[in-house]
Amino acid sequence: MDGPHPIRLAMLGRQGAGKGTQCVRLSHHFAIPHISTGDMLRAAVRANTPFGQKASEFMERGELVSDEVITGVVSERLGENDTRVRGFILDGFPRTVAQAGALQEILAPGGLLAVVDLDVPLEVVKARLFSRRVCAVCGANYSVEVFPRVEGICDVCGGEIVQRPDDTEEAISRRLELYEEMTRPLTEYYRRLGLLEVVDGIGSLDEVMERILAALRGRGIEGQVFGGQDS
Repeated sequence: MDGPHPIRLAMLGRQGAGKGTQCVRLSHHFAIPHISTGDMLRAAVRANTPFGQKASEFMERGELVSDEVITGVVSERLGENDTRVRGFILDGFPRTVAQAGALQEILAPGGLLAVVDLDVPLEVVKARLFSRRVCAVCGANYSVEVFPRVEGICDVCGGEIVQRPDDTEEAISRRLELYEEMTRPLTEYYRRLGLLEVVDGIGSLDEVMERILAALRGRGIEGQVFGGQDS
């Protein structure tokens, strides 16, 4: 690619597919912001803001936050200088075709360079979500199989390891149902736009990362655009 063009990416995939982990790695590789709507929502809930109070009602039931609210939050973030100049990778947005249409308008006259669909079977993501644990302070991810060095204490910051309140069996099942109903149609939407790259999400973190990078390289999207390095 010629010159420092913004790298605008989005990641799709079922909850538990590993989107967040790979988005962080891609953010480091390309030196672009990782914009996680889930993190923004959970931060608002922890801060008990008026928006967070509304969001928590949806999240605890496993429901999607309204298009209007989440699109407004994302639009505000994408208007900041770092995303306008360098680009971004979106994690958790868009989740509906309506949100995708709104995103097209937000990014006009440009748009996304690619949309990666991280493909992981339903039975695998269910097992991952049921076993997931997180740090209540910094959000680092663990599982019942891979726990920190000291039981219940985060290796990163020393915070308490807990099960997320929206990781109950009922909420997980509901989120996965909603994904198939409302988010799965996005794959066809972005396929028609010529932006979709379906990537096998099973394997080691490095294996999955290399598959994603190979797909992006096939579109001429290279890490050296901004001098970013994978870490």
